[in-house]
Amino acid sequence: MSAAEHRADWRRSVRLFRAFLVEQTDPDRFYGELAMDSAAQVNAFHVLRGALLLDVGGGPGFFASAFENLGATYIAIDADAGEMRLHGRDPGPRTVQADGTMLPFPDGTFDVTYSSNVLEHVANPWQMADEMVRVTRPGGTTVLSYTLWHGPWGGHETSPWHFFGGEYAARRYRRRHGVDAKNRFGQTLFAVSATQGLNWARTQRAADVVAVIPRYLPSAVRWVVHVPGLREVACWNLMVVLRRRAPDLGDRSVGSGTLGDR
Repeated sequence: MSAAEHRADWRRSVRLFRAFLVEQTDPDRFYGELAMDSAAQVNAFHVLRGALLLDVGGGPGFFASAFENLGATYIAIDADAGEMRLHGRDPGPRTVQADGTMLPFPDGTFDVTYSSNVLEHVANPWQMADEMVRVTRPGGTTVLSYTLWHGPWGGHETSPWHFFGGEYAARRYRRRHGVDAKNRFGQTLFAVSATQGLNWARTQRAADVVAVIPRYLPSAVRWVVHVPGLREVACWNLMVVLRRRAPDLGDRSVGSGTLGDR
């Protein structure tokens, strides 16, 4: 795959899942693979060359070079100073410490707003999603991608025991490892579903839905996103893509938006 090309095939899915296996032991490889894939995937919906992009929850800036290599001006925010310096990294000069549910930018500032695996860590995830749409310019693109609670990685490091409940998984992790999990259920990790994301997208009044897809799966099985119940487990991670409406259309319902694939 070239830097600007994105092919949602089985080979790509296998490559990403292999990268997930070394997230803790080789974070540079994991985040490098994910960042390059993510930039190419966003570029398929909105050409990044010349675009001003905001990464909400950008952490230590693993994604910066991947987006910048495709010509975007990359700005990141993160609420957690520790996350911004994860693995001893410097978050970079265009990183702001701020709350994603109250973005410190005027309406319509960015060509693209992007968030990867952050919504499940936010107590008010759809407030953050609304904020991302707000700061996207008319004609710009908002891309939200988050881990589904009932998917195989929903409990993060406490998986797969989260299927028996978040509190149970947290207690088990504490007994087994002698410390609390990094992602604490009910504090920094929340049960977010595909249905919630679909409902939020359908009721958006300021943007049209471009696509709702399972982020890591091949295009051949994207139909699972339309099957209630199955999508919560099989999708693993849901990506919602929206196009910001012009201000004079902001008071209308979604209308032309479709929950389709790209």
